[in-house]
Amino acid sequence: MYELAKGALFRLDAERAHDLVLGGLAGAGRSVLARRALAGSYALHDPRLRVEAFGLSFANPLGVAAGLDKRAVAVPAFGAMGFGSVEVGSVTALAQPGNPKPRLFRLPEDEALINRMGFNNDGADVVTARLARLRGSLQGGETLPVVGVNVGKSRVVEIEQAADDYRRSLTSVWPVADYVVINVSSPNTPGLRSLQESEGLGRVLGAAAEVRAASDAPLKPLLLKLSPDMEDEQLREAVAVAEEYGASGIVATNTTLDRHGLRSQHAGEAGGLSGRPLTARALRTLELLRENTELPLVAAGGIMTGADALERMLAGADLLQVYTGFIYRGPGLVREVLGALLREVERRGLSGVAALRGA
Repeated sequence: MYELAKGALFRLDAERAHDLVLGGLAGAGRSVLARRALAGSYALHDPRLRVEAFGLSFANPLGVAAGLDKRAVAVPAFGAMGFGSVEVGSVTALAQPGNPKPRLFRLPEDEALINRMGFNNDGADVVTARLARLRGSLQGGETLPVVGVNVGKSRVVEIEQAADDYRRSLTSVWPVADYVVINVSSPNTPGLRSLQESEGLGRVLGAAAEVRAASDAPLKPLLLKLSPDMEDEQLREAVAVAEEYGASGIVATNTTLDRHGLRSQHAGEAGGLSGRPLTARALRTLELLRENTELPLVAAGGIMTGADALERMLAGADLLQVYTGFIYRGPGLVREVLGALLREVERRGLSGVAALRGA
């Protein structure tokens, strides 16, 4: 069924199709019957899928990556589909329209996307209010998947004032997020990736640590999202800074600027590349990070199949996230990924998927 829908959606402009799907999922999330239908069609429940990471309990390790639901409108629908977590955003302190359109491109020949969205979002305060209303509307034992909020820098704020900008966003979203991610790795905000360097990263994580300490939930997990384009030594330095400032985990990775081997006519478009061409690069980054830290790692980037997901778990991932794979494979990817993990658990005679980490 999704293949039929995808045929129609792929004839539309990529961002228009994205908005239509998100709007449909937002509507479905408000309907008990629709949520039950999604759960019956796609979700896979098994106690062996449960994973504990950075102090939180996940029904399963598969999550929605940031960027798919920037405005936090479809969280209940994604939860009904069987995702164990949803990372919303990126959000910024100031609402902003993002870059000029067109800014999202499909590369079907490469199973990839290129985006230069530019953190288009409603602003941290609006997203915070939306999540608060959503949590307040739950009834009769209803639960949401684990909800993370990904925070980026407002475009109009200079790099020198970035720490204060992150502080404002974090102060807003902290009460409604189950965990928070600092995004300094998007290629679509000028100068942002310079904050991955030790000095800038220290200022941002220092501000985040202050917000964390001053909150009513000082143990709430704070993660860092890194780029796949960093040199090995840069990654090691970023890990050291993250550990110094008490980060709870790392998301690996964001999109890449590399264009090697692409076949699509859109290969020359500016922006971050995601999907199949990122698979090997993101895996290598994950492996390098696992060699240099015991922090929990969230694997993202180029997870297109159940086999890709299993490879990340075996390489040391604690959790998984998908975006482009969901666009190309649809919600059936949930059962494919979780089924692949369970089959490996059974093959190895393990107690659960958590035992696959680094196996």
